[in-house]
Amino acid sequence: MSNNVYNFGAGPATLPSSVIEQVKSNLQDFDNGMSIMEISHRSAAFKDYAGQSEVSIRKLLNISDDYAVLFLQGGATSQFTMVPQNLSERESNKNQQTKGSTNYLITGGWSKKAADYAKFHTSVNTVFDSSENSYTNIKDIKDWNINPDVDYFYYCANETVHGLEIHETPDVNSPIICDMSSTLCTRPININDFDLIFAGAQKNLGIAGLTIVIVKKELINGKAKHLPPLLRYESHSLDNSMLNTSPVFAWYVAGLVFEWIIAQGGLELMSELNQEKSSLLYDFIDSSEFYKNPVNPKYRSWVNIPFTLISNNLDERFLNEASNEGLMNLKGHRTVGGMRASVYNAMPIEGVKKLIAFMENFETNNIEDV
Repeated sequence: MSNNVYNFGAGPATLPSSVIEQVKSNLQDFDNGMSIMEISHRSAAFKDYAGQSEVSIRKLLNISDDYAVLFLQGGATSQFTMVPQNLSERESNKNQQTKGSTNYLITGGWSKKAADYAKFHTSVNTVFDSSENSYTNIKDIKDWNINPDVDYFYYCANETVHGLEIHETPDVNSPIICDMSSTLCTRPININDFDLIFAGAQKNLGIAGLTIVIVKKELINGKAKHLPPLLRYESHSLDNSMLNTSPVFAWYVAGLVFEWIIAQGGLELMSELNQEKSSLLYDFIDSSEFYKNPVNPKYRSWVNIPFTLISNNLDERFLNEASNEGLMNLKGHRTVGGMRASVYNAMPIEGVKKLIAFMENFETNNIEDV
């Protein structure tokens, strides 16, 4: 992201400028004249780097040795299948797979897709589905339809499309699986509240092509032996995430981002900045008759802020003028429409302030056209 451009895309998303500079410096010579893009994942230089990156994320999130940290190929969507395969699907005495049972909380498009994928491998009980209110609110947990005898409870901490976020870990009596693709490393969390966390890197942790999985070792050790090694968490853990060719470049960038977060002051500072940025934008939207965010304030996302204009006939004009001002990728998801501003860790507060100033001017200049 250049000095004059602010990227509000939901992912792939903006990177810290200092990280981009570090990438440029090692692009041609990471080790012995070889680019980071051509170095072997099994080389001593990269194994050392990979080990240090794991140390960094463990430091950031205070991850104990009770958990394995995996750096896996592909996007987080692959975990929609790997989670139930490893944690709920079973092999019967006749070498056939049988289904366990699970609870899924559906609060937006991504948790819905996760539940749909899981149905191939487990019996899914939907505890609550926010589609009944267009993914703008969540019922109190006492009103959820919770099955007490399940292999795990699954939820998505932050729905990037609809901008709905669960800020407190649900209090349930089963292993908790959480998709934190949009929120991991945006604030401190108690890692011990969770049994498995996964996150695609391309929002707060780097670039596309890498998914990080943090999982309790007791949950995967000696389990899922009906699966081939590449689909088993235990196999990846035993081989230090190098069971097959690793996404070297994406892993490298993630390591730089971990170090950047530490250098900025860690997750406490990230939390303060992210709350400040989102509050500025929500406060402006709520003060305006021209813009609207439909999500219950209790569940508003810190990092993905959808909003609509008073008339969708103005959408194209808004996007064109915003782009001319260097405010990029504000178009809402194709399934929702409107606008969406993603203000992840690397988005400076100056970008949010510039967006608000633009929105204010746009309202002044276009209110009479409504």
